[in-house]
Amino acid sequence: MFVFSRLNYKTQKKILITAFLAVPLLLLAVFSYLPLVWMFIYSFHDWNGYSKNMAYVGLKNYIDLFTRPEYFSVFKVSLYYFGASLVQIALALYFASVLSFKLKGKEFFKGVLFFPYLLNGVAIAFIFLYFFRPDGTLDTLLRILGLGDRIQLWLGNPQIINFSLAGTSVWRYMGFNFILFLGSIQSVSGDLYEAAELDGANRWHQFWYIIFPSIRRIIELNLILSISGSISAFEIPYIMTGGSNGSKTFVIQTVDTAFKFQKFGMASAMGIVLLSIVIAVTLIQRRIFSEKEV
Repeated sequence: MFVFSRLNYKTQKKILITAFLAVPLLLLAVFSYLPLVWMFIYSFHDWNGYSKNMAYVGLKNYIDLFTRPEYFSVFKVSLYYFGASLVQIALALYFASVLSFKLKGKEFFKGVLFFPYLLNGVAIAFIFLYFFRPDGTLDTLLRILGLGDRIQLWLGNPQIINFSLAGTSVWRYMGFNFILFLGSIQSVSGDLYEAAELDGANRWHQFWYIIFPSIRRIIELNLILSISGSISAFEIPYIMTGGSNGSKTFVIQTVDTAFKFQKFGMASAMGIVLLSIVIAVTLIQRRIFSEKEV
């Protein structure tokens, strides 16, 4: 401490900044980047996860992944979550736009919309298990409304199970998109709305010509998060169905490959492919948005 006090201000500043950054950077390297490096190495090996010996197999895991339908075909399930994420963003943007204007009771509705995101994912999965089960909440509501003939096995019919799970995902995550949109909309200067009203602009004109251009970056962020989230959907389908009846996502397949079938090499290759797809989609999306800005 005595030596430190003798140093000049710039040196002290550099030492303090380095000291504060060292711990989080070390944790980031140990728990994020180092496992990624090892996952990349494992993807070129045949390994059961606990044996001391790993057999180098080159690109065999990647070739099997792209040529065997049982591994890659589960990506079709992600399309349900991707479609649901677009609905989720549209609803979140609609509610955020409406509640950004003067409206009676809007604070209450903000809380209602954001509350599901605060709940634990496991709790939500169990709530919707009761909601969708035979003679559960949804079936009871349909009977009250006189729609008893429309009752289905919501989690047992392969034709509709992914719609049920994707709907649950929308309910779970819409609050997150909503709060991002709401924050960005509220950052828009109120003078713009007043000037628009003086020019005779209605709510739609205010949304299209003021709100939408102002929150373009947030829309882009939500799209990136939604695409990556739909590709990596895991928590809700794994807890509610365990991937049965055609609801297995790519991440569930990866977990089963690693821990059920003890093929850590193949599972690592699947993880690398998933990461590559997310990065590629993000870069393509940013490229499209940047070209439009020009």
